[in-house]
Amino acid sequence: MARKLDDVIAALPKERRQRIEARAMELATLKDLRLAAERTQEQLAEALGVGQDTISRLEKRSDMLLSTLRHYVESMGGRLELVAQFPNRPPVVIEHLGGESKPQRKASGARRGTRVAA
Repeated sequence: MARKLDDVIAALPKERRQRIEARAMELATLKDLRLAAERTQEQLAEALGVGQDTISRLEKRSDMLLSTLRHYVESMGGRLELVAQFPNRPPVVIEHLGGESKPQRKASGARRGTRVAA
């Protein structure tokens, strides 16, 4: 039976979790993200219902649909957020990336910034 990444990380010592979180903030590529999550291309391919070659090609792309990126991140147990940064304004978190359309709404500003539906 497959284990969830959150369960594996929660079982680690506090110092190890902190190092993982710090490293995750430094990641630059999808491959780096996958390796930090200790997943193989084959494991991701199975989770996404595609072939390993598709994951390889995906990790080499410089441009892709947000829905594709969202599925990639979610297959590792993560959640994708898109944040728009503007000068002299709080950040805006754009919600519903590449998912089913939901009614658009504005939420009040939170500590991290405003949330708006995409």
